[in-house]
Amino acid sequence: MPRINEPLSTEFALLGFLRQQPMYGYEIHQQLSEATGLGLVWRLKQSQLYALLTKLEREGFVSTTIEYQEARPPRKMFELTEAGRQAFRDWVQRPVGQGRKLRLDFMAKLYFARFEGPEVAARLIEQQRLVCRDWLRQQEAETEAVRYSQPYDWLVHKFRLGQIEAMLTWLDTCQEALSVVVI
Repeated sequence: MPRINEPLSTEFALLGFLRQQPMYGYEIHQQLSEATGLGLVWRLKQSQLYALLTKLEREGFVSTTIEYQEARPPRKMFELTEAGRQAFRDWVQRPVGQGRKLRLDFMAKLYFARFEGPEVAARLIEQQRLVCRDWLRQQEAETEAVRYSQPYDWLVHKFRLGQIEAMLTWLDTCQEALSVVVI
């Protein structure tokens, strides 16, 4: 069976920009270049952005309309297809499966989940909290298993425990902040 190439989180984030209205690639790049919002998390060169948008078009997640301009090159307007809308909705509601993906992937999901509604953001946070608690239980068992026999390994596991505990604390902060802030 052939492997299905799922879009990367960066690609899903690009779909998120198009969820409300069609946009030019340049407009998306401008938003990502701002020192607020998703610009605090993601950095993407304009050439990378256009390559990803072309890939999304090829895979049927976006469609384009060419707009011709006088004395300027034509430009493309990007719009989500129904497949792109569904892929975005599925992505934005799914927690990340690895701790290292919390900083970029989860933050992008949380950024867009807020615009989908407070219940979507709250559900995403709660699902991520459940995943983190599973990681914590697994890490606690692994830490205890090496406590006296492998001191260095025990220290590494203790470090990981601290990271997961910090993630859970941060998710609590997310829940508190987003339950108060109206977007």
